[in-house]
Amino acid sequence: MSEENDLKAVEIVKAARGDEKTDSRSFINQLVSDFHEFHGDRNSGDDPAIIGGVGFLLGYPVTLISTQKGHEVKDRLATHFGSPEPWGYRKAVRLMKQAELFHRPVINLINTPGAFPGADAEKGGQGEAIADSIAKMMDLKTPIISLIFGEGGSGGALALASSDQVWMTEKSEYSILSPEGFASILWKDSAKAPQAAEIMGLTPHDLLNAKVVEKIIPEPLDIASLQRDLFLKFKELCSLHAEDLVTLRYQRFRKF
Repeated sequence: MSEENDLKAVEIVKAARGDEKTDSRSFINQLVSDFHEFHGDRNSGDDPAIIGGVGFLLGYPVTLISTQKGHEVKDRLATHFGSPEPWGYRKAVRLMKQAELFHRPVINLINTPGAFPGADAEKGGQGEAIADSIAKMMDLKTPIISLIFGEGGSGGALALASSDQVWMTEKSEYSILSPEGFASILWKDSAKAPQAAEIMGLTPHDLLNAKVVEKIIPEPLDIASLQRDLFLKFKELCSLHAEDLVTLRYQRFRKF
């Protein structure tokens, strides 16, 4: 039995929010080589909560997009603790469309409590940006794999997880809202978050059983093994005709 199966849901949530998972840049630099970062959505600006660019996965060019929380206080404030704004999602869409143009597979790394709910973000079209990202991903004619390695919160995570396959590390969580939010709505008491976590089905094991995700990655991460798994799955997905790839992705989400 894996360690994840032995942990309570509230312990999984705590581990998913751990400080060791806040800096995506080190993860990116381990996973791909020669990473070249791009900035901006070509409309409103740049969002440090979304890192995006091109690198090489075992010598194969890929587009990689990741949420970012940051370690230092100034970085966490700039990224809203890993909560992207509309221009962050639009940057992600821009890079995914570029990947489609050059027939590059896309890796999305996700660790976010959700999209930023601030007034400027809402005024800037947060809901529309999330919806557009989901819609564009559903029709993207290049393979996409999303890996949740920390928090996967609500539509803010789904905006980057509408992919061919969703993988999770064993100490990560994926849910419609936080356990605290769930407890506040159901019992009017956020202190009941541990009970909420147990019944929400947000752990990797629960989600694998429900066929919401396809794979659980053991922790601590074996980067060489993860690189190999991604490479082999992309090789399989790239062998499909583009229209068949989109059809299978559509069918994956229609079953829910």
